[in-house]
Amino acid sequence: EVQLVESGGGLVQPGGSLRLSCAASGFTFSSYGMSWVRQAPGKGLEWVSAINSGGGTTYYAHSVKGRFTISRDNTKNTLYLQMNSLKPEDTAVYYCANDMSGRNIDRRHGTQVTVSS
Repeated sequence: EVQLVESGGGLVQPGGSLRLSCAASGFTFSSYGMSWVRQAPGKGLEWVSAINSGGGTTYYAHSVKGRFTISRDNTKNTLYLQMNSLKPEDTAVYYCANDMSGRNIDRRHGTQVTVSS
């Protein structure tokens, strides 16, 4: 069974930083492109970032480019999202997905990020 367990969220002030992690299991992590998506209160899912299976190619939504960095450790089956210069509009539940487009998320988990003063 595929499991994607996100962690690292929390409450942070505007301008602050957080590092999200996604522990993956139930599939061959190193063979899959991965992505992050988020869902703000009352809104639909928004694709945030993606990384190819080897980690050498990354993609970002315009809204986060230059502030967020996606990475992965294939030896630990873990995906990361370093978030800097956080803004209130980054407030959302963040999910990881085992595909590049963000379709295959595991809604059982997710991690809440709240950016507020």
